[in-house]
Amino acid sequence: MTRPRAIRVVDAMIGFPSNEASSHYDYLRAQTKDAESAEMAFPAEYMFKAVPNHLAEGRDAVQVTLSAMDAHGIEIGLIGLGSEASKRALREHPTRFRATLEVDPNDITGSVRAIREAKSAFDIVAVTSFPAGCSPQVPVNDRRYYPVYQTCIDLVIPVVVNAGIAGPRLPSACQDVFLFDEVCYDFPELTIIMRHGAEPFEELAVKLMLKWPGLHYMTSAFAPKYYPKAIVDFANTRGTNKILYGGYFPMGLTLERIFTEMDDVAFRDHVWEPFLSGNARRLFNLD
Repeated sequence: MTRPRAIRVVDAMIGFPSNEASSHYDYLRAQTKDAESAEMAFPAEYMFKAVPNHLAEGRDAVQVTLSAMDAHGIEIGLIGLGSEASKRALREHPTRFRATLEVDPNDITGSVRAIREAKSAFDIVAVTSFPAGCSPQVPVNDRRYYPVYQTCIDLVIPVVVNAGIAGPRLPSACQDVFLFDEVCYDFPELTIIMRHGAEPFEELAVKLMLKWPGLHYMTSAFAPKYYPKAIVDFANTRGTNKILYGGYFPMGLTLERIFTEMDDVAFRDHVWEPFLSGNARRLFNLD
């Protein structure tokens, strides 16, 4: 069945266009070594066409995103706390946006304090992290992450972590999906959501999600026509409550492209509501 239009969509990864988007990735360029990465406006630009992360003169970033959300039935968007636009959106549109916090656990004490402060000040619904983008890199099962994981358990919020090969030209071993096996063993109360594909380990991701109740997957940074077959098949069968929608606007994809291609994804009828809404509402405690 084609995607039902009445579903109140939750986008687990959305943001706001910016005239200074390129500068947001300076920390990643400092870690890359190839000449092409230094010239890219977006360090994973080679993977995307027509990146929409720019703001026309006179336009308001928050309104641009809200208009795009309205056009595609997105009721709630999860946004990072990293910009003034995000803080203004949370203040002016509290029913439409919920906050997440990105952390680099190299500063262990600072990360834990920042999480607790963000929960108190902004009621964050998740902590996010990019192991390959940390400086230095931090493997998913590294001791530096463990206080972050325990803090998420204490605050009853999930942790969202990049899994699989990194888009920017950085080493990716720290994001090997197999590393989540040890984390799930050590933290059985932790809710973990793998983001950005888990490729080329998507079949392993499915195996681990079958094994560990707290392990989940979101489709962020993937255009729907590229959703891994193993993930679609898992959502259609035993993993209906494990797979949730995450977009990538404006970082790499337009919502128009995402939702146009979404109609061709081979989800069974019973999958659409949990995929587009129900799983996110439950995992991020949105209701």
